[in-house]
Amino acid sequence: MPAQLNERLDLRRPFTRADAIAAGISPGMLRGSKFRRIFRDVYVHELARASPLTRVRAALLIHPLSAFASHASAARVYDVPLPLLGDEHVSVFSAGERRRRTGIVNHVVEPNAEVREVDGMRVSAPARMFVELASVLGLVDLVVVGDALVRLRLVTTEELIGYAATWRNRGVALARRAASLVRDRVDSPIETRLRLLIVLAGLPEPEVNRRITDDQGRTLYRLDLCYPSLRLIIEYDGRQHSEDPAQADWDISRREWFDHHDWMILPVVAKGIYQRPDQTLERVFAALKLRGCPNLPRRLDETWRAHFPVRKG
Repeated sequence: MPAQLNERLDLRRPFTRADAIAAGISPGMLRGSKFRRIFRDVYVHELARASPLTRVRAALLIHPLSAFASHASAARVYDVPLPLLGDEHVSVFSAGERRRRTGIVNHVVEPNAEVREVDGMRVSAPARMFVELASVLGLVDLVVVGDALVRLRLVTTEELIGYAATWRNRGVALARRAASLVRDRVDSPIETRLRLLIVLAGLPEPEVNRRITDDQGRTLYRLDLCYPSLRLIIEYDGRQHSEDPAQADWDISRREWFDHHDWMILPVVAKGIYQRPDQTLERVFAALKLRGCPNLPRRLDETWRAHFPVRKG
């Protein structure tokens, strides 16, 4: 694929119909197999590398230069985990700057909206993007985004809480609640989900990413979630079975160390989060009771059910 037809048209990125015609590409050629239409009047060469950012760039291309990617589109630019959301979101500063296209959602925002430039694109600043997403995501998915932003050092938990406190637009209550549940040093979305399952059931919140060190302060093990005073570990096990002998030996050694030091390990697999969260909560509750957890509630809070459906069978 030629890098460009002339200085004005880079075929490695989306381009408009008008720019294509100016570069010598006829409307008939645009309708052919060498080009893909992304939105009305916006195309890309068939051999251009496909990525989520291609659609974001294409959406911005038909808007004024002051427009910026927001909501889910900004999240894609920052590469934070999202559920499947089809539309691109572009924020503009006046109603006349909106561009009606299937697959593009416009938002008219205040003149002082916080914007950054990332990879040549104008996007919502990280804290702003977090609160914007409160209008399109649920609580758990929003906390997953927040944990990821903090892990990537794009924002701090304090900044998220502070920004949510000033937000006055749609989703404000959800944004504030989610911000209060974001934690530092969370390694993966599945760890966020497991922690929230426990917390939304009214159980004590486990500590995140606890490090076990030796007498010289060297890290021996790192724990996803744990209750240090109870010596109880709650961890997601995504491997199920390891065929690597070295990994298997390390797992045995690790388990022996924790057994010797009177730690209890409670593994949780994907089914225990996505299909039978009720069983996971029963196991966690029983483990906390066994380890003598003080102030353990008599019964689980039912709030978790709205966020973690049980799928039997």
